[in-house]
Amino acid sequence: MSYLVFISLSIAKSSHLCYYIVMKKIKFYKLASGKSPIEDFLDSLSSKEAKKVIWVLSLVEELEQVSTKFYKQLTNSDAIIEIRVQVGNNNFRLLGFEHKDTFVILTNGFKKKDQKVPKAEIQLAQQRRKEYLDNE
Repeated sequence: MSYLVFISLSIAKSSHLCYYIVMKKIKFYKLASGKSPIEDFLDSLSSKEAKKVIWVLSLVEELEQVSTKFYKQLTNSDAIIEIRVQVGNNNFRLLGFEHKDTFVILTNGFKKKDQKVPKAEIQLAQQRRKEYLDNE
């Protein structure tokens, strides 16, 4: 499968705590090898799951206000955001960060098994954020 690497988005807090206003582009983080962990994650999903992830990304792109059901900034993290997707009983998360008020860089994706986002996934997103910003 191949996926769009850029998706137009806009993300900024509105006056309502449970919504975000959208106006940024999504970029997929690339490793030094040129591989994209997000593309690899999407390829690992079933067709139904991948379609739902793409639908949520499109929803975030097209709506003026996006519920925190789909997008939110993680607390106690170094500016890491999560895009949330539910397919049946399966919960998926895409982590990343906002950059230059223009982009959301998605760094990693995973199937969520517990109530909280695993610290290792947050740390990976923070490490990739640092690498991205250091090599800019």
